[in-house]
Amino acid sequence: MAAPADIAKAFTAHFYQTFDANRPALANLYQEGSMLTFEGTQFGGTAAIMEKLANLPFNQCLHTIVTQDAQPTHAGILVFVSGEIRIEGEEHMMKFSEVFHLMPANGSYYILNDMFRLNLS
Repeated sequence: MAAPADIAKAFTAHFYQTFDANRPALANLYQEGSMLTFEGTQFGGTAAIMEKLANLPFNQCLHTIVTQDAQPTHAGILVFVSGEIRIEGEEHMMKFSEVFHLMPANGSYYILNDMFRLNLS
């Protein structure tokens, strides 16, 4: 079995590449029991999460991962990411933090919990 850090690295690369290139394809990474907290507001289930992500006020963006840490949990992997995001039409990058709780399913992983915050201060 792969080390949690290796799984986290592969997952985050896939997640942010998919987010930047084909956001609707992220639906495959969530399940009905998944929850997203985006800037303090919670969304539960794949449909609500994808509706939130589809209605963000930008179409194009580019994520850059600066750091990531991973820890095994009793049933999955906890991943903490910090990075920068450049949104279309914006000159400057914005810093962000995101936490994923990944759970194993069918030989892969899905996102049980996802917490996202811009680091504006």
